[in-house]
Formats: sequence, structure tokens, C-alpha cells
Amino acid sequence: MADAEDVRRLATALPHVVEIDSDGFDFRVAGKGFVWSYPERRPGRPRVIRTDIAVLYVGDEAEKQALLLGEPRLFFTTSAYDGAPLVMVRLAEVDGDRLRELVTDAWRMRAPAELAGDLDDPAR
Repeated sequence: MADAEDVRRLATALPHVVEIDSDGFDFRVAGKGFVWSYPERRPGRPRVIRTDIAVLYVGDEAEKQALLLGEPRLFFTTSAYDGAPLVMVRLAEVDGDRLRELVTDAWRMRAPAELAGDLDDPAR
């Protein structure tokens, strides 16, 4: 079981990450978001920032569909993210190792090539 502080710890341990000021969490590398809190929108109601749900960049539609179909208890999406390579993950359902993998993979997909090597460089 993970929470927003686990996301924060994992994201900030990655190189060149900036946390954007928000009501939840919002992490970027080279100006590109890779993990943030889910901004839940319901008709006729104000937006609610859900820190119990993380939005993750996944790269492409095929990976998105594989996650959604393979682990529906863990991952979901909404129509607001149709066509976008993003999934939501229920933090209470994910363990720390899997969350580390997901956050790191999202970072790798968003980091420019010139920064990506810094992830594996122990001298960074």
C-alpha cells in the first residue's frame, strides 16, 4: 500500500525532477509531467485533487490498454484522458516496488535523451 508521500519520495529521488506547486503532487522533468495527483472533475461540482490516486504517463495507447485490461483493480482511466497516454493508479492498491517501477518508467519516457543517462549514473 502506497500514498502521496511515497510518490513524492520516489519522484524526487530521480534526477532533474521539479515539483510544481499544487494542492496535491505534480512532478516534471524538463518541463514535462510524468506523475501528478488526479484532478477529479464531476459535473456541477468543483474539481477535487485526489492525492490517493496518481496519474502516470505511460508512453502509448498499447501500454495504457495493457495496464487497464491486465490490472483493473490497480489502474483505471476516465473519458477526460481518452487518446492520452495516461493512466490512473489507486495508490492504496500498489506496493512500493511496483510504484517505484511505474514512477521510474514514467520519468524515463518523459526525460530527454540527454538527461536519461543521469538515472543510471551513480555520480549524478
